[in-house]
Amino acid sequence: MLSSGTNLIVVLGPTASGKTALGVKLAEQLSGEIISADSRQVYRGMDIGSGKDLAEYGQVPYHLIDIVDPGYEFNVFEFQKRFCDAYSLIQQNQSLPLLVGGTGLYLESVLNEYQFTEVETNATLRESLALCEQDALIKQLKELNPNLHNTTDL
Repeated sequence: MLSSGTNLIVVLGPTASGKTALGVKLAEQLSGEIISADSRQVYRGMDIGSGKDLAEYGQVPYHLIDIVDPGYEFNVFEFQKRFCDAYSLIQQNQSLPLLVGGTGLYLESVLNEYQFTEVETNATLRESLALCEQDALIKQLKELNPNLHNTTDL
């Protein structure tokens, strides 16, 4: 994903801390393009409360904003894949990529090179589990992995 010596500027921080404004200024000064690392900004039409601030970008190219419809189950696995595509495109454009956002898991998945495996959904299994009581599911989970209580909030 990211090789040693990779050119990437990361702007991260809490909500409403000025990440977009700083990212845009850096992109303008350094001939960069912004890759959003925000879990809400991917959704089209979800402009209120997501902090998209599209007008603030001006002429700065941006990626991973308004890319899926509401209701689509966008996740960290898909973010990481789409980040890699955007990163490659920015390199082809001979621009500097700036990763800007505040969704920690999205940022970590890229910066720490999480390894994900694509697994198809088992609809039959999901339907049968949906019929089970929560206590029964917790018991089954503990039987499958007795040490899970150390890493999971049950």
